[in-house]
Amino acid sequence: MPLRDGARVLTDPALRPAARRWRRVTEEAFGIDLVPVTDGPADVVLALASDLPDGGYRIEVRANPAAPGTVHVEAADLAGAHAATQTLRQLAGPAAFRRAPADYRGPSGGTPAPMLPVVRIEDHPRFAWRGVLLDVARHFLPKHDVLRFVDLAAAHRLNVLQLHLTDDQGWRVQIDRYPELTRTGAWRRESTVGTWRTGSRDGRPHGGFYTQDDLREIVAYARDRGITVVPEIDVPGHVEAAVAAYPELGTRKDRSGVRTTWGISQDVLDPSEGSLAFFRHVLDEVLDVFDAPWIGLGGDEVPPTLWRESPQIVERARALGLFGPDGAVDVSRLHGWFVARLAEHVSAAGRRAVVWDEAVSPMLPHDVIVTSWRGYAQGAAALAAGHDVVMAPEQAVYLDHRAGDHPAEPIPVGFLRTIEDVYAFDPLPAELVEAQPAGGRTGRLLGAQAQVWTEHLDSARRVDYATYPRLAAFAEVAWSPRGDREPGSAASKEFLDRLERNHLPRLDAYGVEYRPLAGPHPWQTRPGVQGYPRDLAAETAVGGWAGLGGWREDGGVENLPERSPVDDPAPERDT
Repeated sequence: MPLRDGARVLTDPALRPAARRWRRVTEEAFGIDLVPVTDGPADVVLALASDLPDGGYRIEVRANPAAPGTVHVEAADLAGAHAATQTLRQLAGPAAFRRAPADYRGPSGGTPAPMLPVVRIEDHPRFAWRGVLLDVARHFLPKHDVLRFVDLAAAHRLNVLQLHLTDDQGWRVQIDRYPELTRTGAWRRESTVGTWRTGSRDGRPHGGFYTQDDLREIVAYARDRGITVVPEIDVPGHVEAAVAAYPELGTRKDRSGVRTTWGISQDVLDPSEGSLAFFRHVLDEVLDVFDAPWIGLGGDEVPPTLWRESPQIVERARALGLFGPDGAVDVSRLHGWFVARLAEHVSAAGRRAVVWDEAVSPMLPHDVIVTSWRGYAQGAAALAAGHDVVMAPEQAVYLDHRAGDHPAEPIPVGFLRTIEDVYAFDPLPAELVEAQPAGGRTGRLLGAQAQVWTEHLDSARRVDYATYPRLAAFAEVAWSPRGDREPGSAASKEFLDRLERNHLPRLDAYGVEYRPLAGPHPWQTRPGVQGYPRDLAAETAVGGWAGLGGWREDGGVENLPERSPVDDPAPERDT
């Protein structure tokens, strides 16, 4: 059924942002005008429906192009309308993902009208939180690349973008009260190329940051596409960039510069009242810029080594009553105490904190959302403790991990996670639920999130390669009902067929430099740059559902001869 030039579009006022966005991309792609109307007959109708689940929608494309309401869309809410209009865009074919007509036939011929199949679709999401994390701290992405990432996430019906804005290697958000955070903390003198174990440096300065107006624009741009942007300010670990700017925040109190390599750093915050006040002020400005109901506080990978060596910090832990089971002072509990205080500050502002699973402690307020990254067991335990949970295990949905075992795979790090592996992801396996004590799982499983960490992704092209098409597999898992999607299953084979026939042409039309199914193009390789592959089966045999990621007192999985002489050993990807 052709969607004619001048088609009238009638929209319920509550759904106008989704309709407006769909009109714009359709007009640009096909060179036609779609006319918004407030009453009377219309070719396209977007209406509210009370009989659909949250986020759900219904589409009917009718066969008679002369009849009013040829395209009829009903949505439960604005989120459902955003999903419905993305489906309409998909139905129009790969050409709908271009920014201008590719088959313009001149002034007399114009451009062929978009064709929609006669179809009836009813759909709704499995999870309310269908997220993707983009790390802009390790390698800065200019604003226009972030906006492009938002567009692509929206096209896959994801609805949460977590922006990892601060880390050891860079501070990316303007804070007016503390200008040195971006003046000093946003820049490093060079970067490590490949695994930190090789000691290879590129000698090239790197940096950048977003002004508060840049971030407000990103937030508004994402909101217009049905995506909530969740900022993450990582504490009390992963803070070398902040400490480089304000040395008094650190345990060592020296200005050693922004970190130039990857891995897990022992240089963590001094968990003092001064540090708390500093980050409360930072969060106040973050809360003003971002309208999300959730604010990320990090809380991962916090070695207490230097805390133990500081008599003042040991005494602070004693004064706070932080003792271990043996009755001795336990400075490691300052980690949970510090995160809990900032979570309370976020809660007092009417928002909810989000933390990585290491930050869970009896001190953590119950309204805090826990993102389980080290494995599955941590998420199950957080649910049993009453926390709402987002599942994001590195064993399944870390998209910076290698996508194939091709000999030319660029910087192969982490676990081998193919498209089929990602498609088989089950956020909370039944075997794990059954193993939990009776009466557990009092929290809610909000959904799932894929991670795009950028230690080894130094450009938008590299981000494309790592992210796609695996993010398409993740998006379908997060949206669709639970099913048997194991590699080799009928569902997996059917997905791969749809991906190759229908979706890769859409990514081609949009200009996504994804990883080809057969392996990298020659220009996508990185000859001579060493990665660090990990063995999923071996780590699972030792760690089980909990995995072996993150910092561990015993050195964890990487207590190996090649461990860094300076830092605690780290998996190649640390959150």
